[in-house]
Amino acid sequence: MIKILVSDPLSEEGLKILKEVKDFHTDVISDLTPEKLKEIIGGYDALIVRSATKVTKEIIAAASALKVIGRAGVGLDNVDLAAATQKGVIVMNTPGGNTISTAEHTVSMILSLSRNIPQANASMKKGEWKRSKFMGVEVYNKILGIVGFGRIGSEVAKRCLAAGMKILAYDPFLSKEVAEGLGVEVVELKDLFSRSDYITVHTPLTDETRHLISTKEISLMKKGVRLINCARGGIIDESALIEAVKSGKVAGAAFDVFEKEPLSADSELLKLENVILTPHLGASTEEAQVNVAVEVAEIVRDALLGKGIRNAANYPCLEAEVCKILDPYINLAEKIGLFCGQLVEGRFGQVNINYGGEINQYDLSPLTMAMIKGLLSPSLQETVNFINATSLAAERGIRIKESKLSKEHEFVTLIELQVKTDKEELKISGTLSSNKKPRIVKINDYYMEASPQGYMLVMQNMDVPGIIGGIGTLLGKHNINIAAMTFGRDTPGGKAISVLNIDTPVSPEILEKIRKTENILGVKVIRI
Repeated sequence: MIKILVSDPLSEEGLKILKEVKDFHTDVISDLTPEKLKEIIGGYDALIVRSATKVTKEIIAAASALKVIGRAGVGLDNVDLAAATQKGVIVMNTPGGNTISTAEHTVSMILSLSRNIPQANASMKKGEWKRSKFMGVEVYNKILGIVGFGRIGSEVAKRCLAAGMKILAYDPFLSKEVAEGLGVEVVELKDLFSRSDYITVHTPLTDETRHLISTKEISLMKKGVRLINCARGGIIDESALIEAVKSGKVAGAAFDVFEKEPLSADSELLKLENVILTPHLGASTEEAQVNVAVEVAEIVRDALLGKGIRNAANYPCLEAEVCKILDPYINLAEKIGLFCGQLVEGRFGQVNINYGGEINQYDLSPLTMAMIKGLLSPSLQETVNFINATSLAAERGIRIKESKLSKEHEFVTLIELQVKTDKEELKISGTLSSNKKPRIVKINDYYMEASPQGYMLVMQNMDVPGIIGGIGTLLGKHNINIAAMTFGRDTPGGKAISVLNIDTPVSPEILEKIRKTENILGVKVIRI
């Protein structure tokens, strides 16, 4: 008998799918304390959660029989993915279940902002009749800027195009051809900020997107712009927004998500009449709750019955014996993708993946999945997984070509990732060391041996004496320790690339000092 624990409330439609399988025994026990969950988890083969249950490494360590964790929803911040992966537990989520509900909530926010509907309703409930106070604006012929054009962003676009709005989109993975086919104009962020009447964000929250819209960005916008956030709290700087609303620069805002949830009762946002707030309702529709419940039940059922794995966040390979062989190469491929995805500039177009050496005797699709997942993860975060990575790339018009290298190489096995964007072409090559550890061995034509792990400082510089020493001194003054370093150059005294593994992150201020250092041509911090 296969035992399944559902530790958060799940729609009956999802539970029915599990209960119909005669070999399954399903227990629904919500409101478990961490101690109680740890006590009982050892008896279960699968665990299904929403956001309330925290699946920590301690819980996973106690889960002696656990094979699958299913998350009914998108985010995986409540699941220790690393601990699950180390123990061989498959973790799956449901990234598409709330797409329509969140898109519709966004459109509702846009219309509510335009016609002051919540404020007028509140006034009416007080017995007032103040028509002139709630003069609105039409959305027809207005420009909507969409930051992040994934599934939700594209659904918002469809609905707003039908309302007669003009759509600008910014997404580093969206090709102009795909966008134009939808009637959408692809632009850079600065253009989107300066031209839009409404701006809505639909990106994950990452180090790069945190406070993506703050004082500087708002200063680029039209006076009277309206801002909407139904994605993740923190993408729009709440303090900067409050000041911009008070000054009149921003005519109104609508937030469903906040930097700290639940929103504090003394938040300044609550005092602003032209700011509309809802308590994280993006996925709160009957249909969305049913969709994610059905989807998580189906993927957990199929995984347990050996009928295939879908939406896996940590499991690109299906056959156990082959996985043992491919696992270090899958790890290498994902890290090459992560490294490249943070280093490359511009909008993705063509992605070429080349495999050489011993690895060519195996099915290479798990490696390609892992590499594309790594490439997209810096921007798409938890919405991309091993299984959906290539389809997400295709949706955005990114062309992927996989090839096997026939000529002999100086490496027993070589994996190359070549990305062409509208700004540059970047090639990252990697292999495994003798102890099966991943190594970056070339960046474009620069040979090196870098370990893709932790924080990495990647610098383009002139090959002159004292560069590394000067940067080391600067980092040392700020208590940033260098764990390892490598560099490659084209010719003595020419251009070079230096890669430093560092123990702690580099602040934007220190990064700017490095950038302004003589003979430094460019610098980026990579996190693997």
